[in-house]
Amino acid sequence: MRQTLRSTLLLALALPLAAHALPSPVDCEPEPAFRARAQAAKAAGFEVPDGEERQRLALALAGCLGHPDPALRDGLAYEALATWLRADALDPATRAALRDWLLAWLAPEAGDEAGFRAPFAALVLSEVARTDRVSPWMTVAEREALVVAAAGYVTRLRDYRGFVDGEGWRHGLAHGADLLMQLALNPALDRGQLDRLLAAVAAQLSPAGAPAHVHGEAERLVRPVLFALQRGLHDEAAWSAWLEESTSPAPMAAWSEAYASEAGLARRHNVRLFLLALYAGLSESGDEGLRARLPPVVAALRATQ
Repeated sequence: MRQTLRSTLLLALALPLAAHALPSPVDCEPEPAFRARAQAAKAAGFEVPDGEERQRLALALAGCLGHPDPALRDGLAYEALATWLRADALDPATRAALRDWLLAWLAPEAGDEAGFRAPFAALVLSEVARTDRVSPWMTVAEREALVVAAAGYVTRLRDYRGFVDGEGWRHGLAHGADLLMQLALNPALDRGQLDRLLAAVAAQLSPAGAPAHVHGEAERLVRPVLFALQRGLHDEAAWSAWLEESTSPAPMAAWSEAYASEAGLARRHNVRLFLLALYAGLSESGDEGLRARLPPVVAALRATQ
């Protein structure tokens, strides 16, 4: 049953803010008064002095992350949540409630006909994950569930729309990569968890049917790789093996075959963009350990010429 935003606010008022008590996700049907409150908060830099009101507003705005209006979805809901999460302005119970809602929206069975809700759930989840990295509050099991969900979402992704005139951003691949990045930065993740994140990146460098990347996807996919490498848990052999497998011409036998099909050209384009972004990131990192990982990248770039 669809519920109005007034119902959302009533749920938020009654919510004890424990993850197990979280109500089902609701649709966003903004009433003029609510939108006016949200816009007033934005005009004030999202300063909401009343802490309880801020928690309620955060939960209500979360329901708007799949709204087709980019001014509401991106300009209000996402911006407000990102601002409050970065400012540590949402309490642990609110963060847990958001996490559980957003994880549910990443699940393949959640449904997302318009294609906005899952990408923006991933983007806000990246900010939730950042709060746990800055000051750990999740359990080991909760963090593992987030890793599994993030890797699964990125690996399964097949909606490659970035920016569409009149509709705004979906950008699921880039938003998913941002979530992988925040997780890769977390020192609580072990080698196996980092490998899941790297496998998700590899799955999306240019899978069958993917278009040529034109919305900055390569740069975003590189970030979790850089931070996973910076953890120092992968030796040279593991790094070279991952890079060679991830940037191979398969299913083509050789890169020379790329010029015979649109799919081949798209794969070469995407892999080279990723490698060039990776080369720049390693070169400009200022970290000698990361710069030492350059030789296999140079070799891969030469192979795709």
